[in-house]
Amino acid sequence: MSLDRRSVLGPSHWRPSIGAWPERDGVRFRVWAPKEPGVSVVIEGDPPRVEPLERHADGTFGALVDGLGPGARYRYRISSGEFPDPASRFQPEGVHGPSEVVDPGHFRWLDRGWTGLTLDELVVYELHVGTFSPEGTFDGVTGRLPYLRDLGVTAVELMPVADFPGDRNWGYDGAALYAPSRRYGRPDDLRRLVDTAHRLGLAVLLDVVYNHLGPDGCYLPAFSPYVFSEIHSNPWGKSLNFDDTHSTLVRQFFIENALHWVHEYRVDGLRLDATHAIIDDSDRPFVADLASRVRESVADREVLVIAEDHRNLAQMIRPEGEGGWGLDGVWADDFHHIVRVALAGEHEGYYRDFTGSMAELADCLVKGWLYTGQHSTNRDEHRGSEPIGVPPRRMVVCTQNHDQIGNRAMGDRLHHGCDLAAYRASSALLLCAPETPMLFQGQEWATGTPFQFFTDHEADLGRAVTEGRRQEFRHFAAFADPASRDRIPDPQAEATFLGSRLDWSEPDREPYASTLRLFRALLTLRRSEPALKNARIGSYRAAPLSDHSLLLRNDAEVGPSLLVVFHLGGAEEVSLSARPELDGLDVSRCQLVLTTDERPFAPDGRPPAVSLDGDAPAIRFEGPSAVLIRAWPVTSR
Repeated sequence: MSLDRRSVLGPSHWRPSIGAWPERDGVRFRVWAPKEPGVSVVIEGDPPRVEPLERHADGTFGALVDGLGPGARYRYRISSGEFPDPASRFQPEGVHGPSEVVDPGHFRWLDRGWTGLTLDELVVYELHVGTFSPEGTFDGVTGRLPYLRDLGVTAVELMPVADFPGDRNWGYDGAALYAPSRRYGRPDDLRRLVDTAHRLGLAVLLDVVYNHLGPDGCYLPAFSPYVFSEIHSNPWGKSLNFDDTHSTLVRQFFIENALHWVHEYRVDGLRLDATHAIIDDSDRPFVADLASRVRESVADREVLVIAEDHRNLAQMIRPEGEGGWGLDGVWADDFHHIVRVALAGEHEGYYRDFTGSMAELADCLVKGWLYTGQHSTNRDEHRGSEPIGVPPRRMVVCTQNHDQIGNRAMGDRLHHGCDLAAYRASSALLLCAPETPMLFQGQEWATGTPFQFFTDHEADLGRAVTEGRRQEFRHFAAFADPASRDRIPDPQAEATFLGSRLDWSEPDREPYASTLRLFRALLTLRRSEPALKNARIGSYRAAPLSDHSLLLRNDAEVGPSLLVVFHLGGAEEVSLSARPELDGLDVSRCQLVLTTDERPFAPDGRPPAVSLDGDAPAIRFEGPSAVLIRAWPVTSR
């Protein structure tokens, strides 16, 4: 199974090498089944039509079947039975039903001139299609894209949309890896979402899962005994075979999956789930190979490949010419963990590795992550590497994402467990950081809605998931007692899913509306302020001002710097005079931009007293807050 090299010519020339796709004289079918003596395609009808496929030397079977077109439904017949296509483009009756032939060329794209976004332009908004809108569909997301544009984010990141068993799922139990979930709509509905986003100036990133297969409804292993590794395993069971005998064709199956999303749906980037769980000892890591192939295949627009990886490996985001893997970015969770410890006092699990100090937070802002080789108590190993020379935009940071909320027992969010003033202050720090910021649905108005873990598996598997979920938390003090674990929401209950759906009436009332105004103001500032658009190495610095306060400085190439004075304590006066972090700035020429506790953003807030007159600027805090200040260089006139 060789990937069609015509794809390097651009999207209009993309040709798949597996699956089913219409041609002028019928539909071409091709499936990888290297150990099968024969394969037939069974087309639904009365009676069904059975067409034998021709064996190819690479272990695939294929044929052009005449008299068929888009909408035809089919299965493949192999020695063990009849199964859906592992590369099916749509499963209208669910992952166990027949596959449907889809013509990706039928959709009329209107996004002419769209060339994607660079990392420098990226502000990511992560969402789950099923819980973001009342409709829980692709069209539901499409209808709210103008809201996201007006909010000020620049990219929408969709949690996995590949079809899954049952009616509700986070998406990480993907079964039909090439087929958008029928619960969210049809393939053209996803295309319309992407097309509309592009016409609004928004990029679309897609979360894809290449570290394991879902436990139910994924038929790829039925067609090949080489899918799983004989030598590796991961937290979800069998590892995919990316480095053992016959791994070449396995790698190509998943790389083609990535290319299919990029070309058939024109997504602007991929977020690779948990790449630390992709165990691959080959000379060229699968992840690096995928990033390179995606980049080579697109000549007319920017497409980004970003990994989720807890190892803090700078090698992943260094260029291949410098010995790196060539990815565009990586999730850097240390920032989240430090903020969570500082605001909510967490200390169990991986939070044991963090103190939440201003020194930790400053170090993380400067480097992109905190752990650069130190010993991790939680993992009992050395973790991380020095990101020397790595541009900060390559690190994606957040204070909320689906994992950090949904993997908590109750799905509670950061602002559910801390002072709202502290939450506002941390939001300013996030959106003024030199790294790439990411928001999770609803955090911009401090939604009251949790985001809980939910599934809809068949009964036996569902019971195992529910019990396993509750046992995960037995080592946490709050859930040491079995009765307390019984209060953890049942992932299988529909109410758990419905309770995670955003309440869109909230942004129209307090206190949500005020928080939303703050996020809009901060995102406008990030887009317009020269110092926040400039993320050169060395153009930013951070340092503690006290045990409870921190200074973040962002310098513009030309014009004023932007200072963020971040405070999490009680009453305290912070002086900005004679600070080495302000060298080169004329502190007598400062201008207040905003405070996170002023009236438009916090009707009941306690705004700090900011004195910027003379040569001794100072801030008198009454509680948690962040103050944003412009400061001009000494030589500026």
